[in-house]
Amino acid sequence: MFRKFHIIGLVALSALSLNAQKIKNTQLARPKLVVGLVVDQMRWDYLYRFYGKYGEDGFKRLLNKGYSLNNVHINYVPTVTALGHTSIYTGSVPAIHGIAGNDWTDRTTGKNVYCTTDESVQPVGTTNTKVGSHSPKNLWSTTVTDELRLATNFQAKVVGVSLKDRASILPAGHNPNGAYWFDDSNGNFVTSSYYMKDLPQWMKNFNAQNLPEKLVANGWNTLLPISEYTESSPDNSSWEGLLGSAVTPTFPYSNLAKDYQTKKDNIRYTPFGNTLTLKLAEASIEGEDLGKDQITDFLAVNLASTDYAGHKFGPNSIEVEDVYLRLDRDLADFFKYLDAKIGKDQYTVFLSADHGGAHAEGFMEAHKMATGFFGENAEKTLNTLLNTKYKYDKLVMGIDNYQIYLDQNYMKANNLNSTEVADYLVDELNKDQTVLFAVNLKKVGEAPIPEPLKTRVINGYNWQRSGDIQLISHDSMLPPYSKTGTTHSVWNSYDSHIPLIFMGWGIKNGESNKDYNMTDIAPTLSSLLKIQFPSGNIGNPIVEVLGK
Repeated sequence: MFRKFHIIGLVALSALSLNAQKIKNTQLARPKLVVGLVVDQMRWDYLYRFYGKYGEDGFKRLLNKGYSLNNVHINYVPTVTALGHTSIYTGSVPAIHGIAGNDWTDRTTGKNVYCTTDESVQPVGTTNTKVGSHSPKNLWSTTVTDELRLATNFQAKVVGVSLKDRASILPAGHNPNGAYWFDDSNGNFVTSSYYMKDLPQWMKNFNAQNLPEKLVANGWNTLLPISEYTESSPDNSSWEGLLGSAVTPTFPYSNLAKDYQTKKDNIRYTPFGNTLTLKLAEASIEGEDLGKDQITDFLAVNLASTDYAGHKFGPNSIEVEDVYLRLDRDLADFFKYLDAKIGKDQYTVFLSADHGGAHAEGFMEAHKMATGFFGENAEKTLNTLLNTKYKYDKLVMGIDNYQIYLDQNYMKANNLNSTEVADYLVDELNKDQTVLFAVNLKKVGEAPIPEPLKTRVINGYNWQRSGDIQLISHDSMLPPYSKTGTTHSVWNSYDSHIPLIFMGWGIKNGESNKDYNMTDIAPTLSSLLKIQFPSGNIGNPIVEVLGK
């Protein structure tokens, strides 16, 4: 009898052992780490404009070893930072995910709302309330980073890093292990009480290195002899802005160290802001043990100095070219670090952009291209026009994101028909030679504007946060605050055509010229990781990049 039970027991144990082995062997294969690199204001053509001067291990490694999508566009307007990062990570559009701009006008109070400001939380790592009181509370949809946390019962770690608060907070989602951004008032990276009560020790150690001061200590000169920057305009071009105490927009910027002491945000406009961010990315991996086990972690990195330099100097400046050449070297160092720390075939990286940027107005004019300024004193002009028609002042309460906000409460109190007012204003605006289209956003579906522009306007219209009228300017028309440097916001290819390259674990090698949207990034990552799509996702997986 004992022998019989002994044999039965051995059989049972063997079955359990085989079953456990079977479970162990069927564990999902996933990368140890996903790294999202969003290069702020990176036009698609920068991949190739500066190609001959890139090294082999930065952008060229992505292009040669990864899968490059050459025809990816932003499928909404306005094309700005907060929307770009949110749409990349949610697979959704402003109409759904709720982030209607970097700022928008509160339709009830008329006050400006910044996308991540949260007065219910406290700054951590700084005493500056304006810098530190931020959270993702205005974000309505989940992100791919949220879904990774949910899929792993919150065992996956997620960290967001950027010089910008919004570019760290929105990609990291609602429940990350941390989101960190740069404080110009103290030169440190900080966070808010939404995430934690105190900075982790590894972040305190990173801040204690005073790395920003070290990076700017020797000023900023070109990486290569300045005569080799043949892809750019002459160094002292009239359409470039000034950095710090410089009296001309020319190299070398020898006073950078002193300028940084005076105003720490000066590092943002230099390549050293990107270097600093990637060093923080490495410190995050070390400090949070990202990629250390078989549970996939996610590091969301925004490289923002490309945007600051673009705004300051314009796309055709030697300064912007130098920022990209130095970023190329920084990316090579970062990939080398990931190879050693995580394992060369153990991580997946994608590189994209939140938007592009227009050529500077002065540059376009100098080269006989159509250009100009659009909307100068627009709010005052439009209120004067409406006052003449309706005998009421200040019917326009704000203009944000190329959208006109009408004061609905004021019109209701004075028995004005808001639809009639909006239609009248649209008709008058469409007589303006600088306006390509003006559209009543409540009637955009029936508006006589071509695709894909109509769909992009609809996707960007959040009925609770957007304005009443969308303005579309003629090509290369810039708002009046961009007298030097450049800006972005519009649907045109220079703002909407972005790079997208995947590389590493689970990614094929190749390239494609098929048409894709920014909103396809999140579902592609979700498919790679075999997790649920974000809650507001409208994109589709880019299946051609997946599987080696």
